[in-house]
Amino acid sequence: MVVKLIRRIATNSDLGRLKNERAKAGEAYQPTDVEHIANVVTHGAWVLPSLAGLVFMVQLATSDLHLTAAIIYGLALTTLFSVSTAFHFISWTGRFKAWKTFFHIGDRAVIYIFIASSYTPWLLLKEFHSWSEEVLFIVWFMAVGGILYQYIFHEQYKWLEVLLYMVIGFCPAVVVLDMKESAGVFELLLGGFTYALGAVFFKSDGIIPFAHAIWHCFVFVGALFHYYAVCVHLLWPSQLL
Repeated sequence: MVVKLIRRIATNSDLGRLKNERAKAGEAYQPTDVEHIANVVTHGAWVLPSLAGLVFMVQLATSDLHLTAAIIYGLALTTLFSVSTAFHFISWTGRFKAWKTFFHIGDRAVIYIFIASSYTPWLLLKEFHSWSEEVLFIVWFMAVGGILYQYIFHEQYKWLEVLLYMVIGFCPAVVVLDMKESAGVFELLLGGFTYALGAVFFKSDGIIPFAHAIWHCFVFVGALFHYYAVCVHLLWPSQLL
């Protein structure tokens, strides 16, 4: 209902000029020039901060297990913003078609890696009654499956793609019920729901102007919630031991 209202407003105003028509089945959406710029800026601005965040987490680590969790999550965070920025910049130039395709697939594939990496610190560092190792294997197995799907069926079955993101993102979350103590769960769930809300805009290219850039904003806000939770509830307490 909300999307329909926004679409009606955008179509009947000057905002409609800032977007192209919705992509046909099996084809990628072609942003307008201003949308391209917004796509580059909204993730490009977070490449260096995410790298600094990785360094900060590494400095917080006081054990090999903490270091492993920090590196996995920090690298995934930096890779997410870097690959996204590279793809959108190349797409904006209108050149290097082979590289555009490579980074487009990579841009979608790295989301699966990022989802699995977001769970990894919790499954490695939190205390559970059981199942943490099994869930860690399952979430990475699903991520690999998602990457294979992306390379085989790129730009096909687009709603299935979103469904896969949601399944991989939310199904393993049931493991929070098995945690011995719940510190950080609120931020973990808040970040997850931020990503889920942003998915509305992820599928609204050609309907809502700057939809993909808005999706990018939801991504870095969700990432901030999760990054805060990892540092404060998982890594920082190790400094006090």
